[in-house]
Amino acid sequence: MSIIWNKENSTITLQTKNTSYQMKADSQGVLLHTYYGSRIEDTDMSYLICSIDRGFSGNPYEMGKTRRQYSLDVLPQEYSCFGTGDYRASALRVRNADGSQASELRFTSADIRKGKYTLEGLPAVYADKTEAETLTVCLRDPYTGLEAELQYGVLEELDVITRAVRIINHGNAPVVIQKAASVCLDWQFGAFDWLTFQGRHAMERNLQRTAVGHGIQSVGSVRGTSSHQYNPFSILCEKTATETSGGCYGFSYLYSCEFLMEVEKDQAGQTRFLCGIHPDDFAWTLEPGESFQTPEVLMAYSGEGLGRLSRIMHQTIREHICRGEWQHKRRPVLINNWEATYFNFTGEKLISIAKEAASLGIELFVMDDGWFGKRDDDNTGLGDWYPNEQKLGCTLQELSEQVEALGMKFGIWFEPEAISEDSGLYRQHPEWAVQIPGRKPCLSRNQLMLDISRTEVQDYIIACMSRVLSEASISYVKWDLNRSMCDKFSSALDARHQGEFGHRFVLGLYRILDTLAQRFPHVLFEGCSGGGGRFDAGMLYYTPQIWCSDNTDAINRLDIQYGTSFGYPVSAVGSHVSAVPNHQTGRKTPLSTRACVAMSGTFGYELDITDMNDMEKDEVRQQIKMFQSFYDLTQYGDYYRLTDNKGSCTVWEHADPDGKEALVNAVFHGIEANPEPVHIHVQGLKEQELYKIELLDTGDFLESRIDRWFRESDILSGAALKYAGLTIPPAWREYQAFQIYIKRLERQK
Repeated sequence: MSIIWNKENSTITLQTKNTSYQMKADSQGVLLHTYYGSRIEDTDMSYLICSIDRGFSGNPYEMGKTRRQYSLDVLPQEYSCFGTGDYRASALRVRNADGSQASELRFTSADIRKGKYTLEGLPAVYADKTEAETLTVCLRDPYTGLEAELQYGVLEELDVITRAVRIINHGNAPVVIQKAASVCLDWQFGAFDWLTFQGRHAMERNLQRTAVGHGIQSVGSVRGTSSHQYNPFSILCEKTATETSGGCYGFSYLYSCEFLMEVEKDQAGQTRFLCGIHPDDFAWTLEPGESFQTPEVLMAYSGEGLGRLSRIMHQTIREHICRGEWQHKRRPVLINNWEATYFNFTGEKLISIAKEAASLGIELFVMDDGWFGKRDDDNTGLGDWYPNEQKLGCTLQELSEQVEALGMKFGIWFEPEAISEDSGLYRQHPEWAVQIPGRKPCLSRNQLMLDISRTEVQDYIIACMSRVLSEASISYVKWDLNRSMCDKFSSALDARHQGEFGHRFVLGLYRILDTLAQRFPHVLFEGCSGGGGRFDAGMLYYTPQIWCSDNTDAINRLDIQYGTSFGYPVSAVGSHVSAVPNHQTGRKTPLSTRACVAMSGTFGYELDITDMNDMEKDEVRQQIKMFQSFYDLTQYGDYYRLTDNKGSCTVWEHADPDGKEALVNAVFHGIEANPEPVHIHVQGLKEQELYKIELLDTGDFLESRIDRWFRESDILSGAALKYAGLTIPPAWREYQAFQIYIKRLERQK
């Protein structure tokens, strides 16, 4: 049993394989948070709570004149409220019918059941009744009748707990929710670092590690998406935590719209973490009898460092967030024509690329932007989802048939949430565009957003895409969005409900994606928003992979994929080999290096393959064979970061969960004379087993100045590789890459 409700001491303890999480309803009905960390047994952890009179921290009226040490301002709480004596960042803030903004939530009941709760219209971790339990705790404001149902899902074997909240108005007057976090978590003790992932378009998810000091630190987005700038995944950890040691708490928000994560260290040195919908642009009117469901937060704790925490997140996303036919099905090696042609193509040019790609073993051809309506640049055509047969020289069905005749699958690009002013759709339905009446809108990429908070707009997109996907043989869809949202307004909402627009927008997106995924289960959907502008666990519920970044430069991708790996699995990372000089940076990197980096993703190519010479084409053939031979290891193996990304070389590893084999990848950031050796400690192997070490020929060894770095007789134990380690060969050319295969020897009978 993973949930224990001890009614004698009023504690509820959530147990996973290695962790415990506990709350306690005190004598006043306040739900206190007492513990989250390494597993304990059914012990009342409230003995840790240290309450003293802090001064200027008020006391509930019921405490009378003698209990000044009892204050909501210093007590660790499970779900904090604004306006009644807790002056820290709050989880819930509402505007009552009389204009007041105070709430008092008190414990009323709890319910435990088998299986994992679901969220209507929202992504959520899923599990069957044998894998999970659900706890629902009800808190109610005795003055207004407002109720908060705190929802907890416990996946014991995964060491995962999920949290969400349902707000219900049991009163007789409307209230306005101004802020409703999905998680509130308090620690009375501890000095923490906060790991967040900042960036910008084409340089997403760069690790930022900062000490948690007094005051409030926050990251978030008001851009209408989770954004390139800040990712809705973060980690709180002990200041001494490393990849292999220390306590770490991970939080992944299953939401693809505007969010806010806050960390506050208060006057007493306590730390509070909050995560939820960003309140700046949010106000939800709740009529009597209505309810509001917050999105879900996935939480995990590791006492064994950051690497273990990442692997928990990876497994949960792969096994309990991604869904459908493509959850475990082998993804095809693809080629996308975008960086080969941009908008300047014909059907004949596309087929020439496809023919060459097919001869090299590439399995899927993807036609990117420019195939529809009046679309020869990024200024026109969005919203007019019908093929431009004059440009293609044939129908879409005929083009797809030509590609399939080569032995390949056919894929296509869409940007369904956007609209161009120069489009038939805008001329017919200008009211469908997101813009404020009487104001000139802010353009980005010379386009506007479609108001998909409206059901009729959702239905239009579903109908258009269903028609295209039905009329041609399409196996893959790249779902893109190329601007941030502003001028937020819906002509379908009155003034009182405009604060609901952002959340209704993302609910509309989820409905569209869910409908299309169910209608076309054989289609592989890849998410994209100018690359990684909407790379979040919420999108992975609908699209099992996401284009990691519009930046295809292999050396920049080391940083981007390094940061991404903290919260997301390799199988979710769209990554391609592109041309050199790279189109974003102008950098020239070896073809083998570009492939090494892209293999730690879904793998594909994005260049004009017809311009390659015969030696390069042979190398591509070998790369594809190598990727396919290591597919299960890279896509589903345990991921280890063996170095950070700040030294001379980035090294990472894919290890079989049973310790049968491992693939170590190393990429040098540059070259220098007389370099210091790069030494790593291999993880994930069985210490008592013996392993053979092989330096793989990735193409560079045709001109290698090193005969062999590892001898055929190099057989080492798992313990030696873990504790003594392994030295990476020195680079002899700029941006050198090495791949080292480690295979367990079969024991002699």
